[in-house]
Amino acid sequence: MNIDRATLSDVRAVAEIHVDAWRSAYARIVPADYLVSLSVEKREAMWRKTVESGQPELLVAKENGAVLGWVSFGDCRDKEAPAHQAEVWAIYVAPSSWFKGVGRQLWKQAREHLRQQGYSTCSLWVFPENDQAIRFYRSIGFTPDNVPPQQFELGGQQLREVRYVCRIDA
Repeated sequence: MNIDRATLSDVRAVAEIHVDAWRSAYARIVPADYLVSLSVEKREAMWRKTVESGQPELLVAKENGAVLGWVSFGDCRDKEAPAHQAEVWAIYVAPSSWFKGVGRQLWKQAREHLRQQGYSTCSLWVFPENDQAIRFYRSIGFTPDNVPPQQFELGGQQLREVRYVCRIDA
């Protein structure tokens, strides 16, 4: 498996994984109508802009030329976040590649990029009902933070996310 910066030729696969992973991982969390409405084309346009601008950073894991997963990361988007805090904006692996170490390798590379850029901590937000993701995040060093959950509306339903953090300069 190789992990590199995403290129424009990767954005379609990134978008497909984004939609497939949402539909698989969030089936019991996010309203079904919202999941059905997800558009690979809209996600592709979004990720194209990301690759063109370089913000956030986007790494892809590939094997034999096929994208298996990706991670986006950069400055922490939380209000009043210290300058030394980064954020994993999103990390998704194709459901057919779950539990094969892809996410772990993506995090390892992202963490090294962030460490080299001078960040000392990293945060991420996760649905508290997403037990599989939480187990993964804990296994790579993230722990629950003490900030209040953030609440938002998605697909006509009130949802919440909790924040996890880890040290990256250790």
